[in-house]
Amino acid sequence: MKGFILRYPLSIAIILLVTFLSFFKPPSTDLDNVPGIDKLVHTGMYFVMASFLWWEFYKGQKNTHAPIWHAWVGAFLCPLLYGGIVELLQEYCTEHRGGEWLDFAANSAGVIIAAVVGYYFLPKMLK
Repeated sequence: MKGFILRYPLSIAIILLVTFLSFFKPPSTDLDNVPGIDKLVHTGMYFVMASFLWWEFYKGQKNTHAPIWHAWVGAFLCPLLYGGIVELLQEYCTEHRGGEWLDFAANSAGVIIAAVVGYYFLPKMLK
């Protein structure tokens, strides 16, 4: 466990931040009137989270020589499942937040975009 924390410190911090942002009661702002801003924020949060997971996987791969399927599980499948679980928890365990299918789709879009960048472009950028 200590090795995982040392290999993924930024990712863990971002996951904790996304968790906090997913469950706190947001204040009302003028941005509430902008159509689709909520979905853009969901996509951005999950893109950043999954991107850092991909980046820290490649950064740590020099020492661990982990196979690429580890990244697909840890930086793609886990964030997808996490997004779905968060939406369910928002719907059934909070009074001030609600789970939405479109929020889950936006979360998934962020993870998918990060996977494309992480798999195809990030290795070339890190060399």
